[in-house]
Order: sequence, then structure tokens, then C-alpha cells
Amino acid sequence: MMTIREVAELAGVSPAAVSRYMNGGPLSKEKRDRIAQAISETGYRPNLTARTMRTGIVRQIGVIAPRINSDSVSEIMAGISETLGSHEYMPVLGNSDYRDLLELQYLDSMEMIRVAGIILMGRGMTPQLEEALGKLKVPVVITGQDHPGYACVFHDDFHAMRDLTCRMLERGRRDLVYLGVTEEDPAAGLARRRGVEAAVEQAGGGIRLRREITRFTAEDGFRCMQAVLEDGCRPDGVLCASDGIALGAMRALREAGIGIPGDASVAGIGDSWAGAVAAPPLTTVHFHYRECGKTAAEMLLSMIGQPEAPSDRRVMLGYTLIERGSI
Repeated sequence: MMTIREVAELAGVSPAAVSRYMNGGPLSKEKRDRIAQAISETGYRPNLTARTMRTGIVRQIGVIAPRINSDSVSEIMAGISETLGSHEYMPVLGNSDYRDLLELQYLDSMEMIRVAGIILMGRGMTPQLEEALGKLKVPVVITGQDHPGYACVFHDDFHAMRDLTCRMLERGRRDLVYLGVTEEDPAAGLARRRGVEAAVEQAGGGIRLRREITRFTAEDGFRCMQAVLEDGCRPDGVLCASDGIALGAMRALREAGIGIPGDASVAGIGDSWAGAVAAPPLTTVHFHYRECGKTAAEMLLSMIGQPEAPSDRRVMLGYTLIERGSI
């Protein structure tokens, strides 16, 4: 059976370097590539049982998601799994289903089974969550939210929605409806709403903006848009906090005989596969969710491999505006 020392000799590095590689610790790209090549050639696999007995740490990473029926969560998980797998870690997924208490229970349970660290797909920071995170003895990385004092990987929600709104205004739309989500979610709720308002303010007068709150799904978007239309509002532009909401809004508009984009433009955020094949295809913003998962996993592995590493590093990822036929 191949040993870590034999792998090190083949790669021309020390056994400690191989150990750092397996644990996500710091290494030069040259050494990392040589070790990866040696592992590939030899088929080396560490004795996980012996390592667990020696270190007391299970080579598992807890991942807590607010929901699992989501394109963004799937992409983030793909990035997390790819990175963890290359370092012999396994993700353990918990679905909180937007329930604060269940999220706290997952944090407690995952620490009890001695995971090496936790990735939390964040929504908002409640006092209870802040207290629970403060008590954890394992490192944590939060995705999707910018929480100062914590390691975070997040998106530029404000500028993404501002740019999307500006693009719609450039099409001559002046009677806008914004279908947003709860502002208990600082990113998808508060930052995106502020992005819409910033674009409207920047454009000057003559623009009407109606704001509504719903949930992320197409069904919720459909019901919310129906209620707006039943109230006598006939917007020529509909901006949505998610692609799901936008797809539901498009259905409500079509059923009301409102053409897209002839009578009204519609745009969302998320770049979902469904939006790409909708009729017309949905204008949206692409967030780099897979890169978010990879970055979060790399950050967490670094914190595991280097206990002295900063636990409050914050990384904001970029975005791409994708203009299709709906505006």
C-alpha cells in the first residue's frame, strides 16, 4: 500500500508538504501540481480512519443551505464538492428550508459529529445566529452575504441590479414595478432593492416605481404580478429579485394580454436554465455561483490547515449582465 512518504519522494517534496496538500494548506503552485501528479500516478488514498483516530477530526465539511430546489444552490454545491473532493473531504448537506431554528440545529449537530468546518449559505444575521456562530469551535465561511467579522464570499447585488435597471431605462421604460424579497435577506432583499432605486434616482424625474415583496419562486412571482395587475397597474417594465419571480411575472403578463417585450420588459437575476429557454428568453444577471462555492471551500480549507489564518476574510465576486429578448 502506497504511503505518504513514497508519494512525497515521487513528487520530490517533503511528507509535510503532501500533508499540507491533503489538508488544504498553503503550497506553491509548482509543489501542488507535482503532488497532484504523483497522487494521480499512484492512486494514493490516505487511511481516513487512521487519520480520524489520530486527529479527532472527521474529514467532512458541513454545508447548510436555505433550500435545495434552487439553481444557485446547485451551482454553489458543485463548486464546493469539486474543491473538497480534490482534498479528500466530503460535504454533508443540511437544508434549513428558510427556518431559523433548523439552521441553528444544523450548526449544533454538525459540530457534534466533529466536522472539520462549516459553509453556511447565508440569508440574514439574527442575534441567535450570531451567538451560535460565536460559540462554534470549527471555522465557518458564509456565502452570499457580506457579514463583517466573518469569512464571507458574496456577490455585488447592488451594482448588478442597478445596471440591470439602467439597461431597462435605456429601453425607454418609465413605469416600473419591482418584485423584491424580504429585506431580512440583506443581499437579495435590501441591496437589490437599493440598486433599483439608485438607477431610478440617477435617471432623474419622470419615472414611476412601485415596489412589492414576494418570495423567490415562479409561483410567488405569478401571484404577486397578478395582484399588481388586478390593482389597475399596467407597468411597462418589471424588475425581479430572481429569475424565478421573473418567470412567474411573465406568465401573469401574458395571461393578461400584455406582450413581452412589446408592452412590457421583464428582467431577473440568477441566469437560470429556465430563463434561457423561456419565450422570450429572459434578460438577467449571471452571478458566478460555482466560483463562489469553490472560493468558499478553498477559504475554509485554508482556515483548517492554518488555524492562525484570518477568519474574517471577505471576497466579493463580479457579475455579468446577459441581455436577451425580454427587454
